Parts: sequence; C-alpha cells; structure tokens
Amino acid sequence: MRFRTKRIYSPVEPSDGCRILIDRLWPRGITQRAAAIDFWAKDFAPSNELRRWYQHDPARWPEFQKRYFEELDGHAKGIDSLRSELAAGVNTIVYASKEEELNNATALVLYLTGQR
Repeated sequence: MRFRTKRIYSPVEPSDGCRILIDRLWPRGITQRAAAIDFWAKDFAPSNELRRWYQHDPARWPEFQKRYFEELDGHAKGIDSLRSELAAGVNTIVYASKEEELNNATALVLYLTGQR
C-alpha cells in the first residue's frame, strides 16, 4: 500500500489509484464527477475548530499534528473502516488546501503509516 497526496484541483491521473478526499466540506468549483473521488472521508478530516485554529501556520504544524492525531485516535472504529477502503496499490489522499505540504492530507498519511 502506497500513499501520495494531491490537490483536488490538479488533474486526475490513472496513476492516482484510489482517490480519497479528506475534507469536511466539498471543495468549491469542482463537480463530483470531475473530482473522481472513490471515498469521501469527511468524518476523519480535522474538526472545524482545529482547522480554524491551525490556519496553515507553519509554526503551528507540530501542535496541529498532535491535536489531529488525538482526534483520529478517538475514531478508532472509523479508521478501521477507512483502512478497509484503501487499495492495495496506490492511494491518493486528496485535499483542497492551497498549502501543498503542511496540510491535513499529509498529516493523515503520517498517521496511517505510523510515522507520528
């Protein structure tokens, strides 16, 4: 199982494999068909409170990860469900943020791969 992350506004490619959206709200300006999402993991996206607090401030990244991982730990059964949706090959965690490195998709990959 391999992971990669990608903005939802980037073109869909066959190499994306299973595409999983990790945002609570559907991204503006893109249709579900164009997004080609296989699984919308909105229940595992950061809470609205955490997202508003973080605001993609790089100085808050370590604390954001800690808080987000705690939220994910509280959804153990749901995480098992998410893991069952993952493909054996490539899984692309899709996000809407303009921040391409320090975002919820990156944090989720770290969590799922045990790199916390």
